[in-house]
Amino acid sequence: MDGAAPLFRMEGISKRYGGVRALEKADLTVAAGGIHAILGENGAGKSTLIKIMAGVVAPDEGTMTLDGREVSFASPAAANQSGIVCIFQELSLIPELSVADNIVISDPPKRFGMIDRKAQRRIAEEALARAGASDIHPCALVKDLPLSRRQMVEIAKALARKPRILILDEATSALTAADVAKVFEVLKRLRSEGLALLYISHRMNEIAELADHCTVFRNGRNVASYPAGSKSDNEVVELMIGREYSHIFPPKPGPTAAATTVLEARNLSWADRLDNISLSVRAGEVVGLGGLDGQGQRELLLAFFGVLRGLSGEILIDGKPVSIASPTAASHGRIGMALIPEDRKTEGLMLPMTVRENLSFAALDRLSKGGIIDRAAEQRLIDDMVGLLAIKTAGLDIPVGALSGGNQQKVVIAKWLMRQPRIILLNDPTRGIDVGTKQELYQLMRKLADAGAAILFYSTDYDELIGCCDRVLVLYDGAVKRELVGAEITEHALIASALNIHGEGAGPRQGAGA
Repeated sequence: MDGAAPLFRMEGISKRYGGVRALEKADLTVAAGGIHAILGENGAGKSTLIKIMAGVVAPDEGTMTLDGREVSFASPAAANQSGIVCIFQELSLIPELSVADNIVISDPPKRFGMIDRKAQRRIAEEALARAGASDIHPCALVKDLPLSRRQMVEIAKALARKPRILILDEATSALTAADVAKVFEVLKRLRSEGLALLYISHRMNEIAELADHCTVFRNGRNVASYPAGSKSDNEVVELMIGREYSHIFPPKPGPTAAATTVLEARNLSWADRLDNISLSVRAGEVVGLGGLDGQGQRELLLAFFGVLRGLSGEILIDGKPVSIASPTAASHGRIGMALIPEDRKTEGLMLPMTVRENLSFAALDRLSKGGIIDRAAEQRLIDDMVGLLAIKTAGLDIPVGALSGGNQQKVVIAKWLMRQPRIILLNDPTRGIDVGTKQELYQLMRKLADAGAAILFYSTDYDELIGCCDRVLVLYDGAVKRELVGAEITEHALIASALNIHGEGAGPRQGAGA
């Protein structure tokens, strides 16, 4: 790294959890004034590596040096005191407290033995401004903020600790495009100020824009370290998965016009978030929801799943109007709907509970008779799901929180597939998971559609919409502005429609889903 003495170095780091090897003789060198990207599939060892750096877990063997002196951290607080701060993918905020309370929670300013509220607010305002989020009020309660704004508070909280090494684990995965741009500006400024930044992301475009140096991990080992830009995306992905890779989506079937319409909305509106939306999804069809983040896509999925109150308009199942009063009503009976939520950690899983319990929870009514669970039927169904989704786990009776992010997402999907849903709502399901797992989920989505499921798929990734969807409905300001079909689904058309630009080839198309 330009011959400069490293700020931080890890050598021969190993960590095992029972019989599972998380890291094996791993090395890493981090320089000040640079952005170092850490790449690898979920389960490759990245999370364990940064947890060791951040003092969350201790290595079984190996050494770490900071400024040339050997160090070890007994706790995250010890790592923070040495200038190493981590922003984990799972937010560490306390929802019931204010933004300012969360930002200074580890070391609040004191005056006469009491928390100095003025000083606390000033620190919070400075940290939010440094994070490019000065629009967030320091007195706002975290629970009242959307996920993307909470992520910005998490970044501000880390910067308030004045780190020398800042670790970002999928820190942009929940952000809007506008917030991502702000964070990139912040990270580039921090680099120019001499900070060392460790950046973990599965978004190759982010790595290309930000990174100075890259290290690839696979199966607990670092397999390559190279200057950013010196390898093609395909070469990097092949290093990550250990085999030749071609980013191929499963083939799409022909037009499904003759198929039965399963899910339909007519003039669906809610508050100021949904505006007279009409659409339909047929059996065997994958219909995408496009547009810039925050244009009503998530609210639309929640509306279908019975979460929102005060809807106007109609929802039809098999051509008949229905009233979906709750998620329970949506998932039961002839509706047979499943929603894969945006945040698997807080909305999709019970992290302390076992893989087995998480898998069977949604289907207990189907596996029980007279209040007694048919354990043999439960085991058969769980085995089928683990095989179908290739869930990698050391056992069914370990906490689901011990699995990698990609395998946790597979458990969320498998949990709902246990109910054999007819209608599947997907809310950005590949956010924060690796390319290998993404490809498996693309194949699964098409397999489910081929078996007759009607799928409504929201994604912030244009490549996914292009590669997976039979039709894409582009939302802008809570309304469907354009329907793209087949060959019309291009990056140019998606972007132009997302920006509500009706130039050549980007005009609105009538009758979405008709």
